[in-house]
This record gives sequence, C-alpha cells and structure tokens, in this order.
Amino acid sequence: METKERMQIKKDLANKQIIITRLFDASPDSVWSAWTESEFLDQWWAPEPWSAETGSMDFREGGKWSYAMVSPEGQKHWALVNYTKISKGKFFEGKDSFCDDKGNVNSTLPSTNWRVEFHPTQTGTKVIVTMTFAKEADLKTIIDMGFEQGFTATLTALDRYFKEGFKLRKENHSRTSRVVTYLNFPGNTEEAFNFYKTVFGTEFIGKGLQRFGDIPAEAGHPPVADVIKKMILHVELPILGGHVIMATDAPKEMGFDLKLGDNMHICLEPSTRAETEKLFNALAKGGNVSMPLADMFFGSYFGELKDKFGINWMFNCFEKK
Repeated sequence: METKERMQIKKDLANKQIIITRLFDASPDSVWSAWTESEFLDQWWAPEPWSAETGSMDFREGGKWSYAMVSPEGQKHWALVNYTKISKGKFFEGKDSFCDDKGNVNSTLPSTNWRVEFHPTQTGTKVIVTMTFAKEADLKTIIDMGFEQGFTATLTALDRYFKEGFKLRKENHSRTSRVVTYLNFPGNTEEAFNFYKTVFGTEFIGKGLQRFGDIPAEAGHPPVADVIKKMILHVELPILGGHVIMATDAPKEMGFDLKLGDNMHICLEPSTRAETEKLFNALAKGGNVSMPLADMFFGSYFGELKDKFGINWMFNCFEKK
C-alpha cells in the first residue's frame, strides 16, 4: 500500500511481519526525538480523534514506556513497551503489549516486536518500522483490529506535526535561539487562541492549554484561587513562517492592571544563560526591570523588562545551570 504521504505498508505473512516505510521532511535528530521522548510522542502517537497519554517513560535498554490511547469520551486503553536494544539516532527495538493501567500485560491479545530504523535522506528522514509477531494469527488479529488504517493516520499526524511548524521544543529550547510574540489577556486567552487556531488552521504545541490550576503547590506560597484555576497559564500556537505566538491570562484577581498596547511582549529565547544575561542587561539600561532573571518552576531562566523606549521584553532560557 502506498499513499500520497509517501508511505508503504507491506504484509509478509510468511515471516509474520508488517513492514512500514515512511518519509518525513524533517531532520533525523528531530524525527528521533519525536519517536523517543514522551513530550513529543504524546503530541502525535494516536489517530485522531484519539490522543496519547504517557504514564511513565524510561527510554533505555531495559527501560519501559507505559502509555494510554485515550478515546474522545476519555476511555483509556493501556499499552507497555519494553525497550530491548537502542542505537542512538539509528534504531531501537522493543516489545509492545496490551496491558492494564498497572502495567500488567494482557496475554489474551497479541504482543508485537518492533524495530524502528531512522535513515537520513536528501530532504529529511526515512523511517522503517518492522513489526514481528509470534504467530501468523497474531498478525491477522492486529490487522482485523484496524491497525493499517490507524497507523496510517498516526504517521500522517506526525507528518503534519512537522509540516505545520511544530518545532520540537527540545531544539527550540536547548539548541536554537528563537523569537516569539507573547500576549496577555484579562481572562479570555482561551477564547482568543481558539479563534486564532481557526484563523491559521494550526494546533497548540508543547503541553497545550496549561492552566493556573496546574501550578504545583509550594511551601510559603498561597494556593491558587478557585476563580482563576481554569484560566490559562501558558499556551503556544504556530501562525505563519514558523512564527509562534504565546499567551497567558493576567486577571485583576492576581493584581494585574492590563492596558491595551501594554499587553504584548517581544519574547527572546536565547540558547545560553550567558547570552540571556547579556541581552537582558543591555536592554534594561535606562528602562525598568519588572521581573529580574530567575529560575522558574516551569524550567525556564525567566525575566521581564520595559526598555527606555517603552517596549516590553520577555526572556526565556532553558539552559540548565
């Protein structure tokens, strides 16, 4: 089978195998990360309208990945991958089994031995997935369960993940500097960004809609008020040319006093802490620092200022100390 998305599926009943070949217009490093890090797998490892949810992941030889396929109604169907062999950037192997939410394997359903290979091409990466079954009947059972259609949709979602500008956060935060636009709203960020999503035809990236109620409790800090728990803490959306807009709610209940024209920041994400401090200190001369650079609970070395010309700047650096 070959589709317009440059995908081939070959069923080899004699050897009890299904072999899938798929081309992606993305670098081998990016594709490797998309297949081996739960933050990214959760973005695409399920055919729409289903979603994927990682329970735990330890990507190493002898490690495991526990994940659920979540239906639109919220039903979770769990699976477990036991990683057996890994050659970084080249291939990995593992056994995928159906299980319960405790990781107990369901022996009444087929398990599958996976080998996933990553091959550089002139325009991106070729992925070859070889699935081997213990019995021919197991292979037929998986096919009857709709594997071919489901996995085609899943890999199409990954292709779209790359094509629509979903830059892997690992690259953005630890390797490549970027500039984004950060917006503040008085409590209607979710409404605004759902509108922008329909305008640009893209999807939220990162962790999707993060809410104030997701902030971890810390000693010495008051709990988040109920009235703002459902408001948006952070959201990211690609628009045109790979540019990303981000936003947060800044409600009066938290002491904010937003004014039109003062609710937008140029957000810089330098690749190093040293560059962050250099730029921050240079822009702060003659201006006003509203939030000094500091390490934040969300993993960023973060700060805000208004320069001497009245322009708002925000800094995010994800390099560790």
